Amino acid sequence: MEEIDSMSGIQFKTVLSHLLRNEGYDVKRTPKSGDYGADLILRKGLDVIVVQAKRYSNNIGISAVNEIIGASGYYKANKKWVITNQFYTNAAIVQAHKNKVKLLDRDDLILMLRHYNKNSIKRKPIRKDISKEKTNLWR
Repeated sequence: MEEIDSMSGIQFKTVLSHLLRNEGYDVKRTPKSGDYGADLILRKGLDVIVVQAKRYSNNIGISAVNEIIGASGYYKANKKWVITNQFYTNAAIVQAHKNKVKLLDRDDLILMLRHYNKNSIKRKPIRKDISKEKTNLWR
């Protein structure tokens, strides 16, 4: 997790893209600007999921939840997620609950990383997958 904590936001989105593809999602990144509050758009079956990725050093507040709520209408999503390397404030948790936003925190991210690495026996570990993209995640 120390490596995740020291990444840039773009690098964090790259890691999430790999993790979510591993879970069977079709993953598309939104533009760096003008993203309407979403960083990733996931598709799986009938689900269209907008994802706000927050790689921060502090807990995530209500604004991240509000951003993804707004993005869901623009992208015509039926599910909304916020994924972070930290945890959430009480206000963010309440707002997410009232608006059916799924919050994935540090503990969830650790589980995703473990699952990815467990399944990587037949392919390269995530470190090599991402380093191919020349993001210099692990210097």
